[in-house]
Amino acid sequence: PRDAAVSGASEVATAIVASTITTLVIFLPLIFVRGVTGLLFRDLAYVILFALVCSLLVSLSLVPMLASKLLSGGRTDEPAEEEPRRRGPAAAFFHALDEVYRDLLRLVLRQRLLTTFVSAAALFGSLLLLPRIGTEFLPPSDEGEVRVTGEMEVGTRLELVDRQTRILERAVEEAVPERVASIVTVQSDEETEGEIQLSLPPASTRDRSNTEVAAELRRRLEGTIAGMEIRTRAPQGQFLMQRVLGTEEGITVDVRGFELATLDALAAKVAEGIADVPGVTDVEITRKAGTPQHEIRIDRDKIADLGLSVRDVTRALATAVAGSRAGEFRSQGNSYRILVQLEDAERRSLDEILDLTLQTGDGEQVALRNLVDVVRSSGPLEIARKDQQRVATVTANVAGRDLGSVAADVQVRLDRIPRPASYDLSVAGTFEEQERSFDDLFRSLLLALVLVYMVLACQYESLVDPLVVMLSVPVAAVGVLVTLFLTDTTLNVQSTIGCIMLGGIVVNNAILLVDQAARLRREGRTTDDAVAEAGRRRLRPILMTTLTTILALLPLAFGVGEGADAQAPMARAVVGGLTGSSLITLVLIPAVYSMVHRERRSRTRSAPAESA
Repeated sequence: PRDAAVSGASEVATAIVASTITTLVIFLPLIFVRGVTGLLFRDLAYVILFALVCSLLVSLSLVPMLASKLLSGGRTDEPAEEEPRRRGPAAAFFHALDEVYRDLLRLVLRQRLLTTFVSAAALFGSLLLLPRIGTEFLPPSDEGEVRVTGEMEVGTRLELVDRQTRILERAVEEAVPERVASIVTVQSDEETEGEIQLSLPPASTRDRSNTEVAAELRRRLEGTIAGMEIRTRAPQGQFLMQRVLGTEEGITVDVRGFELATLDALAAKVAEGIADVPGVTDVEITRKAGTPQHEIRIDRDKIADLGLSVRDVTRALATAVAGSRAGEFRSQGNSYRILVQLEDAERRSLDEILDLTLQTGDGEQVALRNLVDVVRSSGPLEIARKDQQRVATVTANVAGRDLGSVAADVQVRLDRIPRPASYDLSVAGTFEEQERSFDDLFRSLLLALVLVYMVLACQYESLVDPLVVMLSVPVAAVGVLVTLFLTDTTLNVQSTIGCIMLGGIVVNNAILLVDQAARLRREGRTTDDAVAEAGRRRLRPILMTTLTTILALLPLAFGVGEGADAQAPMARAVVGGLTGSSLITLVLIPAVYSMVHRERRSRTRSAPAESA
């Protein structure tokens, strides 16, 4: 056992080190990813890096030692083919499986081009599924919360908003019997609305998801509360965007320009244009009409005829409303400022203020209303800017479709809307962060693959064998795309991280095959014999490592447990990609390796004849 442990560890040490380092370098680029994606996965990368380093040390030291102490030695005097039968039916089954795989490899090696063509056709066919797989930023997750908002006209009295919100609250309570708690908020300042936040029990204990509850409320409450525009939303586990991005899930369209009136008009066209896009609900323009106000415009001609100035009129208005300093009162060494103001100014109506009089140069009294014109208008609640441009935002919820497909349809509608020069319409918010994250992750994947190739090139001291090994990476897309399509899973940040992880995992099987084949070729075997024997010897380790990874991720891929559906896309991508890549790699890598080393094999065969 001791000699077997030393020999076995030394035989696979090269392959183990190479496979571990390739997995390590996959996670290095994730440490430097910025934005929300970096916040989500940087700690994951640190944990996996540390765990892999520890596992490598254990596998090359502790495991061989324990194997030498705990494993019993076999009988050395019996034939090798008798040992599996002596150990039982399981060992006999795997021994027969090894032999079947070796025979399959011999058949594959006679049909190298056909094998390569079938693998390429499978990859091309899976890419046809890509347009049918939706995209979004983060996978949806049932948070157990539903929000209902009833918006009223700006300037509505708080008492009226509160009364209508109470009616809305009773209607919501009747429609959602499974609620466990609710919070009601009423405001009448920047936003004139009442909002109800419903907390639902865990998803496993109720019959309806929060999206189904929101859809039912939207249907039942529409047009039922006088003066209120009802909107419902079911948060889908993307609360991080509200904290980091300052936005909520859904579609956001930025209308950029300068003139506020033009921005309002364009925003109205955008809201009307995207309202009927499939999947779009609850369209809202975040820039409100503003608070009702009166503009007092001074008639300069009249005051000039009366011998007054603009300053006289404005000072009278300012004194009446805000007060003005009229001097100081001194008493016993103390000084007190004198402020003159209309009594109860905050309760006075505009008519009462305009009834005040001014004395002209001739000593006559003239009312302020005769010197000014009053125009009703509305003042902006706020002027928002983005990238130093004024912006009006149109938001909408997304229901029943993925964010990427809805954003593409919305962009088509935006392209049809005419706009003045220097005005721009763009899809922003969550979709903007999604595109930025996908770009960062794609660059991370490319960098990771370059690092994997460099590690393999150093390990094999060859530029060709690493390319053979890395053929297992693109064929992993077959399993990924088929799995995402069959499970109706979108391509999001989580599933993209799974694809990056695959770049370091799927090469392990090819490393085992190529490393063993190269070792046998150095012992003097022909390429075909070396590849077939390497497959027979390495089939069981490949199956063991692949199945342990797949079985460990299956509970997460099925979304078992609260909150697991948020991580399920990553597990599904890894399980699907590893399964598909393993099945294809077991035949593709031997065929390509044999083709790459075909000329070298021919020279090896002709060498004895030349020497003779």
